[in-house]
Amino acid sequence: MADVGVRPARRADAAAVADIQVRAWREGYRDLLPAAVLAEVTGPQAVAVWRDRWTEAATAPPGPRHRLLVAVSADLVVGFAAHAPATDPDLDPAVTAELVTLLVDPLHGRAGHGSRLLAATADLLREDGFGTVVAWVFEGDTAMRRFLGSAGWAPDGARRTLDMGEPVVMIRLHTDISAGGGRD
Repeated sequence: MADVGVRPARRADAAAVADIQVRAWREGYRDLLPAAVLAEVTGPQAVAVWRDRWTEAATAPPGPRHRLLVAVSADLVVGFAAHAPATDPDLDPAVTAELVTLLVDPLHGRAGHGSRLLAATADLLREDGFGTVVAWVFEGDTAMRRFLGSAGWAPDGARRTLDMGEPVVMIRLHTDISAGGGRD
């Protein structure tokens, strides 16, 4: 078995992270987002913007509780996760974090990389004093809802609708990561 693990992202990982994001979105969101929107956020110009943003996330995050992690297999970046203090006005960012994104390259799916990223994220968030984590997911994203649900996440009742030329509904999931809390 190849060496696998999770580590903090480095500047050199930004291109791989952006490429994984685009591949994962094209495959996973093709039935969830309007085609024109998906083409715009995964096109060549968007990839350049994502690379710059992921470089900044890896090298100059807004604060010490903002992190970008990568899953690696045989020194190849195969997935990533980003988290930060929660920004929703009904949540306390001192104790609630947000899993901003967690994506695995479709070419490397179903190999445990997502679970390793989720576990590493929860460990770091606990170390940073967070007790709860939330994530916004597309209501129709049954794969992500099933994945997070299997780790003890559940809807908390919050919903939002994005205007993407047509309404796209997202729901907020949450989990307790405090000592003695829910699973992660």
